[in-house]
Amino acid sequence: MNELLGTAEIRVGVIGFGYAAETFHVPLLRATDGFRITVVASRRGAMLADALPGVIVVPDPMELVGHPEVDLVVIASPNDSHAPLAAAALQANRHVVVDKPFTVTLAEARKLAAAAPRSGRVLSVFHNRRWDSDFLVVQRVIREGLLGRVAALESRIDRFRPQVRDRWRENAGRGAGLLYDLGPHLIDQALVLFGVPGHVCATLAQQRAGGQSTDFVQLVLRYGERVVTLAASMLVSGGSARFVVHGERASLVKQKIDIQEEQLRAGMLPGAAGWGSDPDPAVLHDGATGQSRTLPALPGDQREYYRCLREAIHGRAPNPVPPAQASTCMAVLDAALRSATEGRVVVPELTAEERAAWAPS
Repeated sequence: MNELLGTAEIRVGVIGFGYAAETFHVPLLRATDGFRITVVASRRGAMLADALPGVIVVPDPMELVGHPEVDLVVIASPNDSHAPLAAAALQANRHVVVDKPFTVTLAEARKLAAAAPRSGRVLSVFHNRRWDSDFLVVQRVIREGLLGRVAALESRIDRFRPQVRDRWRENAGRGAGLLYDLGPHLIDQALVLFGVPGHVCATLAQQRAGGQSTDFVQLVLRYGERVVTLAASMLVSGGSARFVVHGERASLVKQKIDIQEEQLRAGMLPGAAGWGSDPDPAVLHDGATGQSRTLPALPGDQREYYRCLREAIHGRAPNPVPPAQASTCMAVLDAALRSATEGRVVVPELTAEERAAWAPS
């Protein structure tokens, strides 16, 4: 196994070749210097011979975890497999990326977070939407104080998909449904902006005919008097504003979502002309004057996650999404599940390490 010193190439094994791997991980890895995909664990071997020529295909994820041509294991398999596969990869002395959600349960997340330092390897979670154009412009406006003290933020990812599809994300298994699919993105972005909330109140519903898992999510996070509302639905036609932020001086509206997923689905290579370029500006509404002005969206680039990870593996930079941050996200998700089930407000239960992961720098 490579010692991964200096500028050594990082050999990557990808577990699973479904939507997450094919749309996100593989294109982003192939477009980021310093990585080479060497092994894929999948039962779709014949198809992969054309999609990834020269890559070794194995049917068993555990065979990939211990493969001598793998330094970094990227886990892009169904959510309920994340914890056991990540534990096996760490035990095999491999660096590990886990697609979101980190795990299905908070206990699993904390067990992995505790194991990572003992392994001496980097364990990171793929919260790629930290590098989306919509989020970046909201983050910049808040940090620059253009809104004044922020009183409320609404963050939504809505879709119109009334037909239930036969796939594990929409079935009734562990880790299925919108809370586990889009919830981690929404929660992680709120944590990046404001840190750990004081309490969580959640409503989860199964609204589509024939639905087997949650397809409506609304979380209300309280930060003192600041209210953050996170929502996702599969029955919103015509769209809704991606972000709405209100402050003492002004309000900000970012209407459309980042376009990188759309570009990747269309086959655009990351880094090609127009990659991540968002044509939809944010609109700033000044409270005192009533005037509005547009703010160009910052270009998104999810390759930045893998660039930062490369530097972390080589010991030149911090982990872009360390386990304690990812387990905090799971603590908020766990609080949301308890809130919806018990019909009450729930205070997230955090460890000292999880709170420290979000302390202001």
